[in-house]
Amino acid sequence: MEQRNLTLLTDLYELTMMQGYFKEKDANETVIFDMFYRTNPHGNGFAICAGLEQVIEYIKDLHFDHKDIQYLGSLGIFDKDFLEYLRDFKFTGDIYAIPEGTVIFPREPLVKVIAPIMQAQLIETALLNIINHQSLIATKTERIVYAAKGDGVMEFGLRRAQGPDAGVYGARAAMIAGCIGTSNVLCGKLFGVPVKGTHAHSWIMSFPDELTAFRTYAKLYPTACILLVDTYDTLNSGVPNAIKVFKEMREAGIPLTFYGIRLDSGDLAYLSKKAKKMLDEAGFSDAVISASNDLDENLINSLKMQGQPSIPGALERT
Repeated sequence: MEQRNLTLLTDLYELTMMQGYFKEKDANETVIFDMFYRTNPHGNGFAICAGLEQVIEYIKDLHFDHKDIQYLGSLGIFDKDFLEYLRDFKFTGDIYAIPEGTVIFPREPLVKVIAPIMQAQLIETALLNIINHQSLIATKTERIVYAAKGDGVMEFGLRRAQGPDAGVYGARAAMIAGCIGTSNVLCGKLFGVPVKGTHAHSWIMSFPDELTAFRTYAKLYPTACILLVDTYDTLNSGVPNAIKVFKEMREAGIPLTFYGIRLDSGDLAYLSKKAKKMLDEAGFSDAVISASNDLDENLINSLKMQGQPSIPGALERT
């Protein structure tokens, strides 16, 4: 992310306690703060640690700039000598942490801070914010990836995230936990992870008919042609029109390197099996069938138990 000063990303009481320690000179002793959690989320047997990179960036840039000091002074609760102390504040302690992507368990220290208590107190809130959110996303994603049993899982959560930062760092955490790509272009740029996507129902509806929409998309992206087939009627319109486009591509000598369909509604297990049969009979047995729309580990487990085709695909985490 673009570098920002996150020093005031803290709870007010951390700062009021800091002033108290500052006033009581003997109170600023070196302490050890351990960050841990008490129970695994989602009924898991374990969790996945994520967020350490942002913690490191935060600690390295920890400082109070002029506007921070000015704002804190305007609150009327901090003395001038404490505000002057903050002008030259920097973190001098030590931090030990579990690497990102590591399996973690309750009551196991994820981050250990050894520092003067004023410093340890200040960073407590931000560390909890960063590690808690990203580890939660990584843990949930790992459950989905595990349920997919080798099928690729694509992260597609930006539009439902709690703001831009949650969307970007949530996508990063999902990649750490095993996703093969994200729809989030900014995340791809910032962290060098694969970005993936197809097209929306609005694309189909913006053309006179479904077949024209498919043909136009295939012409634009012949080497990554995944067609969304459920806008009107999946089995009677979407899949037959997709097959027609694939046949036209093959007859035109266009290599079908990565192609297939996406299902976004309805009985995904039933539709995927029917679509697989139709694609096989048309000579496109290597076509990708991907599924999306609120897929979690429970729905994916259900799809697997119902015999969803075990073929290369992308299960979108939304």
